[in-house]
Amino acid sequence: MDSSLHEVWQAAAGSPFFPTLSKGNQFWISFLLLLLGIFLTGAFALNRSLINVPVLGIPASLAIAFGVVYMFFCIVLKMAPEAQPIFRAVATSTRPLHQLLRCINFAPRVHVQITEDGVRFAADHARVMQGVAFLDKALFSSYTVNLPTPEDDEAIELPNFQISLESVLEVIQIFGAVDVATRAQKADQDPYRSNLRNYRPDAFSNQTLGISGTCTLLYAEEGDPFKITIEESGVKTTAALTTYLPEAPEDIPFDRNDLSFKIIMQSRSLLDTLAEISPTAPTKLAITVTKTSPYFALVGSGDLGSSTVDFARGKDLLETFSIQDKWSQCYKFDFIKSSTEAMRIANKVSLRGDGQGVLSLQFMVDVEGGKRSFLDFRFVPFIHHDEDDEEAEDED
Repeated sequence: MDSSLHEVWQAAAGSPFFPTLSKGNQFWISFLLLLLGIFLTGAFALNRSLINVPVLGIPASLAIAFGVVYMFFCIVLKMAPEAQPIFRAVATSTRPLHQLLRCINFAPRVHVQITEDGVRFAADHARVMQGVAFLDKALFSSYTVNLPTPEDDEAIELPNFQISLESVLEVIQIFGAVDVATRAQKADQDPYRSNLRNYRPDAFSNQTLGISGTCTLLYAEEGDPFKITIEESGVKTTAALTTYLPEAPEDIPFDRNDLSFKIIMQSRSLLDTLAEISPTAPTKLAITVTKTSPYFALVGSGDLGSSTVDFARGKDLLETFSIQDKWSQCYKFDFIKSSTEAMRIANKVSLRGDGQGVLSLQFMVDVEGGKRSFLDFRFVPFIHHDEDDEEAEDED
């Protein structure tokens, strides 16, 4: 029978295995079997005959045998310590999680690495663009990591895997949907509803009454699904997301010891700059940093023309401006544009470029509760070719 692996999994999911005796009933079944075995043994001892052997003797032996086996497993399970999951975190609000993860939603899968300080989500696109969102443990009300004890002179191997980020975002969006659905139902039943009254939170919403839900992230052991449990207003939703073998490439190298420039500015200013350049449909974005005017310039070029935005050196625009020598590189505009969501939610951005032309954009984001998180993007520039070299190659 020819069948794909996917069809086999679907068939298996439609007929799950359930044990004949659940763990909760094994003790009572074993106790009843032992009691029955003792009773039959006593009856056989009082009436020993060849006829009572199959009637009383054999059933008594089987009852005692099965009863002892079940009782043994019950005692072992009770005495054995419960296995602790590798990772478990509980959050009372998913808004900061959703905001941060949505900024790197440009790859089908992301690489997840669990550490004692937080969870690192890294997205990569063709080794020319990388985005990293770090969920600090301060964003969670409860954060527990149980790493295996390393042996002599061995480093601890941190849990890591790949997962579909789009699925994670869809599950997280469930949080808070109860109140939205309730308000939508009330709006549909209201004969005098209007656009101003629809979906308006009332005085009995969960947020107003202070009834908070929880979002639990769980990773039991290596190879297990990554589980997200949303519990709110008595409704509990659990999603088990498939994890994949880690195949994340190495990070794009960025030499912090060979910085060519460093600029700190309001991220909103950078977002407005890209919005001004976008109407010309640019394919490339050239970034130039010099010691003289214009100090910081962005030039977008495409088939429809080019547009340039210059920044003056002043505290109002550039809070920090440090440069070693003139620096100019060209990048694909769509890659830089992929970080606009981070520019929208961040307060400040730090632009840095190293000697080999790699551009680093690090965003500082203020989240709920006065906490801060960071998003890091790295871009590889276009390779410059001199026209003379290209003509020489064509002649050859």
